[in-house]
Amino acid sequence: MGREPEMEEARENGGVGGSVLPLASLISPTGNEPYMVQWSMNNLIKTQRKVYFSQVQISELEGKIIGLYFAANWYPKCEVFTPALTAAYHQLKEHGAGFEVIFVSCDENRLSFERFHRAMPWPAVPFGDIGCKKRLSERFQVEGIPRLVVLAPNGEVVQPDAVELVHRYGDRAFPFTSARVAELEADEQRKFASQTLEKIFSVNGKDYVNGSQEQVPISSLVGKTVGLYFSAHRCAPCIKFTAKLAAIYSNLKGKAEDFEIIYIPMDKEEDGYLRSCSDMPWLALPYDDGASSGALARYFDVREIPTLVVVGPDGKTVTREGRNLVNLYFDMAFPFTDEQIRLLQEMEDEDAKGYPPSLRHTGHRHELSIVSDKSGGGPYICCECDEQGLGWAYQCIACGYEIHLRCGRDMEGRAE
Repeated sequence: MGREPEMEEARENGGVGGSVLPLASLISPTGNEPYMVQWSMNNLIKTQRKVYFSQVQISELEGKIIGLYFAANWYPKCEVFTPALTAAYHQLKEHGAGFEVIFVSCDENRLSFERFHRAMPWPAVPFGDIGCKKRLSERFQVEGIPRLVVLAPNGEVVQPDAVELVHRYGDRAFPFTSARVAELEADEQRKFASQTLEKIFSVNGKDYVNGSQEQVPISSLVGKTVGLYFSAHRCAPCIKFTAKLAAIYSNLKGKAEDFEIIYIPMDKEEDGYLRSCSDMPWLALPYDDGASSGALARYFDVREIPTLVVVGPDGKTVTREGRNLVNLYFDMAFPFTDEQIRLLQEMEDEDAKGYPPSLRHTGHRHELSIVSDKSGGGPYICCECDEQGLGWAYQCIACGYEIHLRCGRDMEGRAE
């Protein structure tokens, strides 16, 4: 295979244009166990004739911590993580931290690679350098993406995968060492231990949220169970869940329960925020271009939307799995405590005794057998009603078809 023209020109000029890193080969270390040695940066990033990095000589990377970012344009989790890494990267650059990222693409074609890389402020291994990408993946045993391998200046692996750390702590995770992680976790535990509703919302410098017609003081919500609803306009899963949550909210309000929901906007524009608010019967965090919402999302480690974080009357976090609990138990999940969920699970166990051990379902050709979380059951999406399920189900052992017990029907009608 011929070498790309731009790489040939780069070798002649001692550098390359743009932000592409020609990483042609890994130098095989000496010894009988090549993968047991530590790699230096000069051994890791090298071309046939000289070592260089975009328009930056490799010598300028001396003393820096390097993040090898394995990702692909086609994978949603990579699309979610890349902005988080970009934000941390910019913050570290502004503070003069010795940190650089190198993108190692797992994209299926050059167009996808270029489209994805265009949004990144760091260099990349050339898409055509398949051998180099393969060697890097094998060297660091990359089996899933996104993956961020952090290397010390001497090439030693500091973190085999720092994706979780960047999601949770952003630029504060730097330099990604075990000592730094322990420090951040201890600080996080202290914050959660002293958490109050007022402290949660101190991030935006305001002591109120928006109601339909007026500002509502945060202090008036103290002592209530409060759901923090992270969502956005034009998000299909959000639209579906918002309708369900609104019905449950109305039911709980009708029962005079001390429950409130606050919309935490993940909208990129204020117009989307306003449209979302018009569809929701609850309170909303004032819009500020995402600064406050982003801070709250990082604090509660929100990775996807919709997410419902529930805060108890004492201001402490009850659960970050409110969405799942609402899908499973509807308004019976209130107040979302471990005790309430255990009670509901015990009720399900008792109810399951009244169902037949197997049945024929009109929507499937095989016989379905009853299972629980102790006998092969687990999280699933019901093939009958398309709603979430957990534990008890009628399951086809042959092909994985699963339905809720309540959706189970034999040839004569609903299972009892």
